[in-house]
Amino acid sequence: MNIYIKFDTSYTCKAVLRDLMKEANIPYHIAGLNEIELNEELTVEALVELKKNFASYGIEIIDDHKTTLIQKVKDTILEMVWNDEVNPAITTSAYLAEKLHHSYGYLSNLFSEITFTSIENFIIIQKIERAKSLLINEHLTLTEISYTLNYSSVAHLSAQFKKTTGLTPTSFQKIIKARRENRENA
Repeated sequence: MNIYIKFDTSYTCKAVLRDLMKEANIPYHIAGLNEIELNEELTVEALVELKKNFASYGIEIIDDHKTTLIQKVKDTILEMVWNDEVNPAITTSAYLAEKLHHSYGYLSNLFSEITFTSIENFIIIQKIERAKSLLINEHLTLTEISYTLNYSSVAHLSAQFKKTTGLTPTSFQKIIKARRENRENA
């Protein structure tokens, strides 16, 4: 027997972090996506223990400035793509520069240097992942998805979808439908 679940990864991760911080008895505040503000300095031993406990859940504490900034870029993009309430009226480059207090050129160069891909490619991948999620879970039309993800047209969304996944959105929907039918008939 299989059961199917739906969950919000952001909520789930925050719940795990709350449990780990409570267990460690460390006063904190979750300041944002992937950022915890500690109310007091930790001893080296406490930090080592916290890192170990986090690692058991696949959570890593980032120690250097560049990696932290790259994570903030990723988090900001994820927030833009996955949170319907965040819909900046300005371009992504201006939004990132304004939100992270660095020029877009600097962020773009650093992102490419550290991740070996561009910010634009990361955005496209996230948008296509969100489009797939909306097709599977929300059963939205391509027009609705195109609007939700700020694409200029359905054709643009379809072209990026095919380039990224190797499938057209319609083919993807057919595969998902066939898999569901196979599960139901099994």
